Amino acid sequence: MSKNIGLLLLLALVLALPFALRPKAEFAGRADDTVIIISPHNEAIRYEFEAAFRESYHRRTGRSVALDWRLIGGTSEITRYLEGEYVASFQNHWTRQLGRPWSATVLAAFADGRLAKDAPEEARAARSAFLDSNASCGIDVFFGGGAYDFISQARAGRLVPLYRDDEAKPDWMDEAVVPVKHAGDDFRDPQGRWTGTVLSSFGIVYNHDALARLGLPAPVRWADLRDPRYLGQIALADPTKSGSMNKAFENVLQEKIHEVFRARLEAARFVTEEARRSAEAAALAEGWSEGLRLLQAISANARYFTDSAQKVPVDVAAGNCAAGMCIDFYGRQQVETLARRSGSKRVAYVSPPGGTVFSVDPIGLLKGAPHPGPARDFIEFVMSREGQRLWNRKPGTEGGPSRYALRRLPVRCDVYGEPGDAALRSDPLEAPYDIAEPLVYRPEWTAGLFAELRFIMRVMCLDAHPELVAAWREVAALGSPPEASAALRDVSAVDYATASGAIKQALRAKDKTAELRLARELGEHFRAQYQHAADLARAGR
Repeated sequence: MSKNIGLLLLLALVLALPFALRPKAEFAGRADDTVIIISPHNEAIRYEFEAAFRESYHRRTGRSVALDWRLIGGTSEITRYLEGEYVASFQNHWTRQLGRPWSATVLAAFADGRLAKDAPEEARAARSAFLDSNASCGIDVFFGGGAYDFISQARAGRLVPLYRDDEAKPDWMDEAVVPVKHAGDDFRDPQGRWTGTVLSSFGIVYNHDALARLGLPAPVRWADLRDPRYLGQIALADPTKSGSMNKAFENVLQEKIHEVFRARLEAARFVTEEARRSAEAAALAEGWSEGLRLLQAISANARYFTDSAQKVPVDVAAGNCAAGMCIDFYGRQQVETLARRSGSKRVAYVSPPGGTVFSVDPIGLLKGAPHPGPARDFIEFVMSREGQRLWNRKPGTEGGPSRYALRRLPVRCDVYGEPGDAALRSDPLEAPYDIAEPLVYRPEWTAGLFAELRFIMRVMCLDAHPELVAAWREVAALGSPPEASAALRDVSAVDYATASGAIKQALRAKDKTAELRLARELGEHFRAQYQHAADLARAGR
């Protein structure tokens, strides 16, 4: 009996320990004001911005505020969640308040930012009613993700302008402070529905010890990761779950297209404008295919495609993988964490020169926000100089974070020139607005195919990954014989024309069975292709 009581007491202690060690916090029910935030950001970012905003808010207003974080996964999961919540909210408004019947036409049209002017009257009425309504998802702020996701949310009408046209605008809405575009990428919505808060680029995190064991030099460029010695040693995130990983893959395509353009067009002279356009179209298609082949080769070396992009640098640090593709701050944070805990320098991070663009993690006010006033205050704090300093200053420094080094680069141009700032920053040599030869993002090449790229990576590399790895093992073991290698690297089924045509049409079709059917067909195609390449390699032995 006493033994059982002792076990129960021990169990109670284990269950109570996390609550006893949890820092004191003002919960939403006890605070004067609340902001509900949905975000893919990690704990370090959430902790530092919550602590700093609560202190700033109380100092400015004399009121307490609680931040209610809704953590449901990455950007893809957040997008699906928001879509579902707004469908439910607007359906209630349409049927109960307006007394109109719900239909497939209404469902397809109310959040369609590209609705044709000659669309059916019911569709146009649904769209207009949604924009005029106070439909809500029950959340105030969307914080973090990628510009593509925020552009999509704004187009759908799920993000709303932070300020009315007749209101005074803050300094960060000045082009000299936060540009609308930089190096071809969107940094801020010209209509004020979202703004970038912090910069991101992409690169390679790698383990020196693992590379030494494999006899590999430190990687510098994306193409270095196609080396067959990396087989089973590359960590990647699933682009259907991670918008940041899909953006990294898009960077690879942009780099390859730029390379083909330089090789084919820089010294060329064209007799007519039509000849120039034709040559550019051919170079774009070739660069797209070269980029897909590189992504295919890197995927063939992948140990896995994880659901969490944050797992990549952790596994590399542990030696489970030799290298991985990740967003810059995940890599830098892992380097710092390891050095701080053990003094180890076995992990490093590099952004491929000319191989990555700076993009933004935005923030925006959601339509029907239940707490619009405090929500706007939070967005203004994040964009203020005070909030921006949190991103890259060292913990404990003046204006810096209290506990975590966030190792990210502020979006405001003016914080980089502050006197004495370099000595306080974690990455003082990083100057994102002053790079000699940056990779210039050309949105007309790939921005309109972001969802299509995610789909292609799924059918070409994820769904057929066992067959891809097996074929690559056979082909690489024989030194990549031409016939087998050509069969393996064939990406004609997902070339630029197909991505812009059949794949785009399937993804935009109202009937989702078209997408499922195409995914099944292409998945079967690539599995058979990889099996054929493996057979050719074995036959050549």
